[in-house]
Amino acid sequence: MVEDKKYEINVIVRTAYLPEQSDEAIDHYVFAYTITIANTGMVAARLISRHWIIVDGRNDIQEVRGLGVVGEQPLLKPGDSFEYTSGTAISSPVGSMKGSYQMVAEDGLRFDAPIPEFTLSVPRVLH
Repeated sequence: MVEDKKYEINVIVRTAYLPEQSDEAIDHYVFAYTITIANTGMVAARLISRHWIIVDGRNDIQEVRGLGVVGEQPLLKPGDSFEYTSGTAISSPVGSMKGSYQMVAEDGLRFDAPIPEFTLSVPRVLH
């Protein structure tokens, strides 16, 4: 993790349960998540890849790695943001996700932008 304020990426997450794509009878729970990635630093940076750790209520862990997000590798100049929506399925009504984006700054520095852990929950399951 880079401590230099020149390289700051802020990640905000919103989640939604998708009952029309889920099948609770077979423990298949589908969630959408919308992520806003904002460059709050002072150097432009390109999102190259992602790493997700997805944990369901049974403590089963899925790790997902891939290039870019939704088929893109956005370049974020200072003050820019990029928003996208994607989804995941887990085998319990509650789970969590966290991870990181691998970034390359325009000056060549590679750094990880952490994605804070967030909860996936069917409405009215968690209080």
